[in-house]
Amino acid sequence: MELFNYHRGSSPLLLSMPHSGTELPADIAARLVPEALKQPDADWHIPRLYDFAKAMGATIVQATHSRYVIDLNRPPDNVSLYPGQATTELCPSTFFNGDPIYRDGQGLGEGEQDERRERYWQPYHDKLARELERIHAEHGHALLYDCHSIASQVPRLFEGTLPVLNVGTARSESCDPAIEQGIANVLQHSDFTHIINGRFVGGYITRHYGNPTEQRHAVQMELGQDSYMDRGPSFAYRDDIAPRLQTVLQQVLDSMLNWRP
Repeated sequence: MELFNYHRGSSPLLLSMPHSGTELPADIAARLVPEALKQPDADWHIPRLYDFAKAMGATIVQATHSRYVIDLNRPPDNVSLYPGQATTELCPSTFFNGDPIYRDGQGLGEGEQDERRERYWQPYHDKLARELERIHAEHGHALLYDCHSIASQVPRLFEGTLPVLNVGTARSESCDPAIEQGIANVLQHSDFTHIINGRFVGGYITRHYGNPTEQRHAVQMELGQDSYMDRGPSFAYRDDIAPRLQTVLQQVLDSMLNWRP
């Protein structure tokens, strides 16, 4: 079973899609509560939403497995990325709303987290590291764009309704200031609500791989799902509204590709 889908591009841009997978190994699926099998916390339709990126020369690494197996955007030691705030673990035990995802007595066994980290987490990050190294060698710089989405309303994680476009640059530390400003300019000219380094400042991938001094620049984009899909019960993609969002996302990626060291 493939752990990720890969497309090699020709530009300095690498798109990471760590939470868009929905595959669940049978032994794990059998231990989950029925609601978890619907995968309400998946980053739904992200590959489809960014289907224009290949034509832009982007390299794409997209995880195939559900975040309920392991969260590829969490540190390997499971240290919280948001101390003092509600979040989920390396191997999630709860939904975003705090309810348990496992049946009673069916949670992780001894050593299971380490096993999943080795089997699922490490190969994805090995691939990201190799691709960033290749891109940097070819272009002199690498641009990592980490693609995410989430329900627009999750009271346990944030108040009210999330802005549509949530950019995280590890509080302006994971990319060159001009890259962040270029994205900000795009957002300011869009009709969507937006914020930079708000509730989501970037997860492990953004913080770990973003190193501007070495010309490795990382940005996370968290999208409010109401802007392109129905939340339930179908989780259906909305062809009537998604193209408008795609236009802005393409402009964001264009602004990154137009940047030069």
